Amino acid sequence: MKEKFLRQYFSYRGRAVGFRCDEVRLPGKKTAWREYLTHPGAVAIIPFLDHPGRVPLRLARVAMVEQFRYPVGRLTEELPAGKLDAGERLAGCLARELKEETGYTGGKFHKLLSYWPTPAFSQELIHIYWAVGLRSGKSRPDEDEFLRVRIDRFGDLLRKIRDGRIRDSKTVIGILAFAQYFKVSSGTGR
Repeated sequence: MKEKFLRQYFSYRGRAVGFRCDEVRLPGKKTAWREYLTHPGAVAIIPFLDHPGRVPLRLARVAMVEQFRYPVGRLTEELPAGKLDAGERLAGCLARELKEETGYTGGKFHKLLSYWPTPAFSQELIHIYWAVGLRSGKSRPDEDEFLRVRIDRFGDLLRKIRDGRIRDSKTVIGILAFAQYFKVSSGTGR
């Protein structure tokens, strides 16, 4: 079932993503072209301002960011997130992105999951963590980022996902996965 790389036909590298077109040999010996985005990977953080084990999960406060996303032409509400820099470790990227986008620092990060948003046409891998024990501070977004920090209750985030007000994949997956993780780890699930 594995496809074998034969040659690269085209490549473009932008600031955030690249694009490649490769010729591959299929298992049946025919050849085909594979077009896909290249991406260094990214992190996303569910920054809890209340420890979800010490207050009811639906009431736990989460720091979110609002920003305009040009490709969809809308203001979105998302988990703080960002791409890995070349050679950067996950721990460094998590702390950097959380500070840049929300101003929060310190605390303890816990791995939730990693996933490919669109493996049919991108190699991007997103690592989602949740964090507790954070200290507030001043955010320092990149010069081309215009963000507004929002504080939402976890239960309100679930409603916004259900109502279609939150559609960003990393946010939807992170919030729903944490709700399931918390239910199972606290013994309230089946």
